[in-house]
This record gives sequence, C-alpha cells and structure tokens, in this order.
Amino acid sequence: MSSASSKLTRAAAAVLALVLILLAACAQIPRSGPVGKSTDESAGNPNAPVFFPAAPREGAGPESVIEDFYSAGSGYEDDYAVARQYLTQASSVTWKPDQRTLVFRSARVVPTGVENAFNYELDLAYSVDADGVATQLPEGTKEDVPATLTQVDGQWRIAAIPDGTAIPEETFKVIYGAYPIYFYDPSFTYAVPDVRWFIKKKTVKAMTSALLGGPAPYLKGAVVSAFPSGIKLARESVPVVSGAAQVDLTAKDLVEASNEDRLRMQTQLALTFRSQPDVINVELRANQDLVRVEDNGSVLPPVRNKTVPAHQIAVSNNDLVRYENNRLSPLPDIASVAALTPRAPAESPVSQSAAFLNAARNTLYSVVPGQPARALSTRATLSRPSFDRYDWVWAAGPGANGASEVLADRPVGVAQGSAVPAVTLTPGWLAGRSVKEFRISREGARALVISELNGKTLVQVTGIIRTADGTPRDLTAPTTLLTVRDPDQGVWVDDTTVAVMKGSASENVTPELLSLAAAQPQLLAPWPGLTALTAGNGTEEIFGQSAEGIFQRLGNGWSPQLKGALDPSFPG
Repeated sequence: MSSASSKLTRAAAAVLALVLILLAACAQIPRSGPVGKSTDESAGNPNAPVFFPAAPREGAGPESVIEDFYSAGSGYEDDYAVARQYLTQASSVTWKPDQRTLVFRSARVVPTGVENAFNYELDLAYSVDADGVATQLPEGTKEDVPATLTQVDGQWRIAAIPDGTAIPEETFKVIYGAYPIYFYDPSFTYAVPDVRWFIKKKTVKAMTSALLGGPAPYLKGAVVSAFPSGIKLARESVPVVSGAAQVDLTAKDLVEASNEDRLRMQTQLALTFRSQPDVINVELRANQDLVRVEDNGSVLPPVRNKTVPAHQIAVSNNDLVRYENNRLSPLPDIASVAALTPRAPAESPVSQSAAFLNAARNTLYSVVPGQPARALSTRATLSRPSFDRYDWVWAAGPGANGASEVLADRPVGVAQGSAVPAVTLTPGWLAGRSVKEFRISREGARALVISELNGKTLVQVTGIIRTADGTPRDLTAPTTLLTVRDPDQGVWVDDTTVAVMKGSASENVTPELLSLAAAQPQLLAPWPGLTALTAGNGTEEIFGQSAEGIFQRLGNGWSPQLKGALDPSFPG
C-alpha cells in the first residue's frame, strides 16, 4: 500500500474516532444509511453508541477491501452483517467475529509477495479474548493478520481471514467498556472483581457467559465460583424484563444444586450486574421455568471492596507507633523494638501482630502481644512486609542461589521459641527478576508485585492459591498493568486500583493510579522528594512521605499532615 494511502487510512480512522467521541451520548452513530435502534434483548446500555459502517464500494482494490472490512468490524449490529459483505459467501458463514478483538494504535496493509495475499500489520494496544479478558500491550507490539482475497463477480472479496476483529484504540474506548464480574474468595466471605471488557450495548449476556466460563487466567485457583463447571446458558440471550435479568441455565445443573448454592449463584450474578442500570434483580430459570431461591439467612452476602482500619503503623523515635487522626501514639500491647532499628513496618488487619525490616532491610521481624520480636527471614535484601487476612506476613527477596523467592510466615499463635509456620514460593515468572514490592490485596486472593529486570520494572497482579486452611501454596501467572514510568513501590487503593511510584529523595515524584478497569494510568500531582507511599480506603486516602513529613493527597495536590514519622502504612 502506498504511503499516501496509509496516511489517508489513518486520517479516516481519526475522523471516525472523533465522530464517535462527539456523539457518544447519542443512541446511534450513523456512518452511512439510516439511523436505527438496537433491539438486542440482552442489551446493557440502551444509550451506548452504535456504529453503522459503509458497505463495500464497487471497484475497490484489495488493500481498500481489507481496510474497509476491519473498519466495518466496529459495526456489531445484526451479527456484523455489514462486515460479512466483504467476505466470500463461504467465509462469511465461518467467520467468528466475537472470538477476539485486536485493538491497534496504527495499522497498514502490507503485500506478502504471494498473489492476492496480504498482511494487516498492527501496532497493538490491547488484545481482548472471547470472554472479555484484556491484555495490555506496550508500544511497538506488532502482529500480522493474514488475509487472502479473490474476485467474486468482478469485485474483490476476502476468502480467508482469521476469526476476530481489529479496531482503532479510539473506537475501542467508545464502544467497549470495562465491567467487573465477581467471583468469591475460597471461603465465600469476600467478592473478588475480575474486570472484563465488553461492547457496551451487549453487556448482560456477555457478563453472564464470562461468569459461567470461569475466572481470568491470573485468578484461576485463587477464587471460586458458585456455578459448577460445565453449566451453560440454555438460550443465547439474557433478557431483562421489568428489571429482572432472566438467566436461563441448563436444567440438570441448576435443579440438582442445593438452595445454598443457588443463592450464591444468584448473589454472584447480582454483584456482576451492579453496573447495569436496567437490572434490579436476578431470576434463575431452568429451561425457562422459574427456579425459586429461598433466602433463609444461611448464606451471608460477600463483602465487596473490603476496607482497612483508619489507623496506620509507622516508625517514630526508632520505635513502632500508631498514626491516627494526625497524631502518634504507642502501638497497643507491643513491646519496644527500638534496639532492632525498625523500618518499613506492617500491621495485621485481623490481629495486633506487626512486622518490620531492620535498617539494612535484610532481616524480617515479627512481633505479637506478650512476646519479644523474633526474626523470621534473612536475605540479601527484602521487600516491605505485607499481611493478609489469614495473618500470614509476606515479603520477597533472593534465595541462596540468587533466584527471587516469595516468603510467607504465620507467627500469630506460636509460642515463644517454637517454629513459625513458613512457606517459600519460587514462581517461574519471577525468574531473573528482582522483587521491589509485594503487597496483598484486602480480601487476600491477590497480590500486587513490582519486579525489576535490567532497570525496567513490571507492575503485575497475581492470584494466591491456598490450601483449605488458608496456607499459601502457589502464585498464578500474573496479569500486567502498563505504567508511564518504572515504579519501585506500590499499594492497593481499592479492589481494582493500585497507586505506584518511583521514589526519590531529591527529585519531583509523580505517583500513578493504575486500574484494572482503566486503559491508561492516571498521573497524580507531583511532589518533591516522595520516598514512601501508603493508601487507605479510596483515592482520597493516599499518603506520601518525604524528608519534610507526611502528606495526604488533596484534590490535585498534597496537604501537609505530620512531621517526625517514617514509613507509614495502613494495615495489610
């Protein structure tokens, strides 16, 4: 394809994106032909924009047909009817557009040297699978999509094309949205979000199918579902009638489930549909027959977006202290540890135990009421400790052979002088990497991991696989969050958001908010000399520390709070 044609294609895509954004509040966005209204009975947002693409142009060349076909892939109405017009009859029957969505920053058609065979060369931003699981990709990630064309009645048509669609990033942001579907932690006490990306017009059905399909890869084994494996929708729609989402499931699986399991299924769906304004309640059906679910109080609803206590632990005058309401006080029932020069303390969210590193940051200590501090682990270097809701305290550092290890110890309830239960994990995906931060999420099913290799860091979220009693057993292959900078520390802000930064005592530091439900990082206001970061419940409870004291995020700036305390941290 010529350079002029490539520029024209990019310009057309930019114009299309602008039109979509300007008219996003409208129910329909016409590209050509009349304005219509979606009648999808599983629709989520009735005001979501709909793109009506152009039909094939007579006499268009092969390159134009490929570009126009993928442009038409944004028109999902009537099962991508317009896009199928660019295919041969056989291909239009077999092509499955919903299998995958490639979201690109730029694209061009490239001849392969084989007659009538081309590649659609993409600079990818995301890849979204059939269940809405999105993978963010760094700039420069290339993928070639092959296309073979033939002539049908004198017009070029696509005879072979992989399943899926490819759309510009600007278009993706308008017609797709991020929606959490919910699973349970293994105790069914907490709801764990699993953020997926769906077409805004078709969310209810898509959410249900994704939920039945199970958690995203990075959560498999770390969370559980009330729905048994293999259960399916009995019909290919989830109508919403008078506010009730009618979820029609395969009869055998639903009827044979206990009332307790059905109640958990209903609750899991209700949590998942929270973002859908038209859904008020959920009806479970077996082959269209309503299945009654009795709420007899035996099943408590799971806690969503678990909060942390309002106080923080910190270091002052070389000892552990409590920081609350902008005042410092002794840590309740904990003996002095000043002789150990504590740094980077952590406090359990469920007991009075605490943990900390020494000044050299190579030894992890714990301290519980009524006992002196005890050393748990020594490594060349260790990440700041973090507690989970099972009272395991976590840290990471290099093992004897230099490979990164993730350490978990449970000192609570262990008599002085007795061995502390301990687990060492060596996940393969950390091979060769140095762990800078390891923070457990509030519900205990996930961990934020920041690791470095050759000066470049990755911010990732991994699932924690446990035995029946909560003992850590493994970490899942993680999902990656893209950042603007190379952070070396981070904290959980809520159940889908983390704050990260690269600390510096001498330069301005700009923390970033990274969300599992957002495509781009949000940059917070810079502040000079920030060296530590902590967060409570939500984005207004983000605190930073510099040599000048502790500061709290306030609007688009930072408000001075207190001097004289080091390394503050909320429980967890």
